[in-house]
Amino acid sequence: IDRRQRQMCIRDRINIATLGTLLGILIAVPVAFLAARNTTPSRVIVRPVALFIIVASRSINSLIWALLLVAIIGPGVLAGILAIGFRSIGFVAKLLYEAIEEIDESQVEAVAATGANRAQIVDYAIVPQVLPAFCGISVFRWDINIRESTILGLVGAGGIGLQLQASLNVLAWPQVTLIFLVILATVFISEWVSAKVRQTII
Repeated sequence: IDRRQRQMCIRDRINIATLGTLLGILIAVPVAFLAARNTTPSRVIVRPVALFIIVASRSINSLIWALLLVAIIGPGVLAGILAIGFRSIGFVAKLLYEAIEEIDESQVEAVAATGANRAQIVDYAIVPQVLPAFCGISVFRWDINIRESTILGLVGAGGIGLQLQASLNVLAWPQVTLIFLVILATVFISEWVSAKVRQTII
């Protein structure tokens, strides 16, 4: 594995983790608000549907998502991004809706007393309270996805795992060792970035 291939594998791995996390967050945020008891528009219909989405996402491992998506859309980075995204929905939404349910309701009542509508209540009373938790959850999930993106390549979902599988198939042990070192270095860097971001926002 030469330097250019190594750089491409690292870039693909980070892209899969980052774009997959963003996709998961975009879907998870509205799902979390629909699942939380104090923000859902309907506890009878909407909340159970939102909870089902969360449970379904959390019940299926990223590797299984990747296998399904590779079979449907073919191997490549896109399958990896979608697999990471679908798995991230349940993780982010569950922790976020729990944070929403634990907010200080007195702030909501104070904003509502000013005559604010539902959107304004969410914007001024709920979002400021859950924003630190949301940022911490998002960074933590991205950190997890950096690791999971390696495994997805083993089933054809792109990233450095794909190069690792190719090297293992031909028993190229020097390349395998180098790839493991690259994976280890990437995990250390992502852990450092994650820790710094959490210290800044929490």
